[in-house]
Amino acid sequence: MYSIAAYNLLVPAQDGILDALAGIFGLLFSCVGLLLVIAVIAGMWMIFEKAGEAGWKAIIPIYNIYVLMEIIGRPGWWVILFFIPVVNFIVWVIAMIDLAKSFDHGIGFAIGLMFLPILFYPLLGFSDMQYYGPAAKS
Repeated sequence: MYSIAAYNLLVPAQDGILDALAGIFGLLFSCVGLLLVIAVIAGMWMIFEKAGEAGWKAIIPIYNIYVLMEIIGRPGWWVILFFIPVVNFIVWVIAMIDLAKSFDHGIGFAIGLMFLPILFYPLLGFSDMQYYGPAAKS
């Protein structure tokens, strides 16, 4: 039976190759993740512009939630509810349902916004779907 030191003497070149592969995969997944985040932000930017707000408001943390609450017709103080565990999930579900209704879509689209935002935010922002006003106020 070989010790770890003896094994390292027998196979020294594989460590460098595995490290290089790990680095390449890490870089690849980081780039893919960054592209997905950019797609969601771009979709949210376009959603804000369709609703008559400035698109840059989508990239400001916490403020973008406040603006989203205005877009869907919920009071601005609901932003505080996003900081309360368990309540934040319920408020988020309600917000996504209201966002879907604001663009004249139903619960199916809201579920898409919740579970596949990478697809549904850009779909909502870049397609010809129209904003019909805040759903929570009607």
